[in-house]
Amino acid sequence: MRETSGTPVGRGRIRRALIAAVGVLSLAAAGATAASADPPTPPSGWTQVFVDDFNGSAGTGVNTSNWQYATGKGYPGGPSNWGTGEIETMTSSTSNVALDGSGNLRITPRRDASGNWTSGRIETNRTDFQPPAGGKLRVQSRIQMPNVTGTAARGYWPAFWMLGAPYRGNYQNWPSVGELDILENVQGLNTVWATMHCGTNPGGPCNETTGLGGSTPCPGTTCQSGFHTYGMEWDRSTSPEQIRFYVDGTNYHTVRANQVDATTWSNATNHGFFIILNVAMGGGFVDAFGGGPDGATVPGNPMVVDYVQVLQSGGGTTPPPSGNRDAYSAIQAESFDGQSGTMTEATTDAGGGQNIGALANGDWAQFKGVNFGSTAARQFNARVASGAGSGVSGLVEVRLDSRTSTPIGSFSLANTGGWQSWRTVPANIGNVTGTHDVYLTFTSGQPADFVNVNWFSFGR
Repeated sequence: MRETSGTPVGRGRIRRALIAAVGVLSLAAAGATAASADPPTPPSGWTQVFVDDFNGSAGTGVNTSNWQYATGKGYPGGPSNWGTGEIETMTSSTSNVALDGSGNLRITPRRDASGNWTSGRIETNRTDFQPPAGGKLRVQSRIQMPNVTGTAARGYWPAFWMLGAPYRGNYQNWPSVGELDILENVQGLNTVWATMHCGTNPGGPCNETTGLGGSTPCPGTTCQSGFHTYGMEWDRSTSPEQIRFYVDGTNYHTVRANQVDATTWSNATNHGFFIILNVAMGGGFVDAFGGGPDGATVPGNPMVVDYVQVLQSGGGTTPPPSGNRDAYSAIQAESFDGQSGTMTEATTDAGGGQNIGALANGDWAQFKGVNFGSTAARQFNARVASGAGSGVSGLVEVRLDSRTSTPIGSFSLANTGGWQSWRTVPANIGNVTGTHDVYLTFTSGQPADFVNVNWFSFGR
């Protein structure tokens, strides 16, 4: 959518079962017309870091542990009509966004008797999707576009895309923070468009508002008459860095870092992203292909989404390059630069992936190059769990630049109901600006393990 405005050391906690398991076929799944399919099994060398298969009872909403609804005609304080000129009102109603009971999500535009359009837009809660240093990230979804063509499709604009994490809560920094459109389609055409947006608007190094785009017809069945797998692979193992776009495993468009200046690329990619699914009605992209919607447009044709899956390859627990961590996006605890006394394990927390555990008195984890910016951070949040025994508790502390410096903030934790019973705990911190190495340290009056950590972030 074109917006306009160290090695882990385990202590052998046999008592904790590693209970997280993720679902299981190949990275380049071919398009098909079956109603629902399992997300592909990650190929050798890849791990699954997020998946939603949209299983659930017909007529229910999405899993809000994974997704949040974006409603109305724009973000609060952001550009009107979502910055694109689209005309619908987004809602969280199950008439617009609902599971179908067969393993799919349906996002359905509707028009009322007065001619007003409603539709749906959902976004991942997580904003940290990016490849590890020297590794790859693949984001893919099996989707059938709204099955409507010709004049009846005028105004339809389905999309599967990503926005840079700094956009959330700002809404004025597009396109510099980056946008990756994995699937866009308008007017029921048998075409999938993929685009990277970056730089400045209008014009600039990324040719905004058009962006750096490419397109192709859907192979085999049309985009509207069958499911296809749409994917993006962001590759930090190559030089220059590449972002490749796929349909049914075929790479049809690639953007390379050397297509723009280093500052533009860095601003657009040196942070995590969040994922969006929506169906807009009308807007600038639609206008470029004849406009709409109008009286001939037929409402009620959904975009059908079988699954959304995120895979990661390479890099192991290597963190992003120094200075490349956004303090205000979730920092995955397993991405430490150094540690003592920790272990990693699969997590059952929303989004999957790993957490660090076996955390007890004197243990620590280091995260280099966390950028707090020029406006002071005043809050720390951590996603934690504990199965500690009765009377066992401890402090989760935040320190800057040295693991022996005075903590800038902390919170106390005891048993939360189990080692995979997760909660987000806030703590106030002293005002922090600039870029620092962050240390999580763990202090307790008992020798027993007392906490697991999945991720942490900071707030203003």
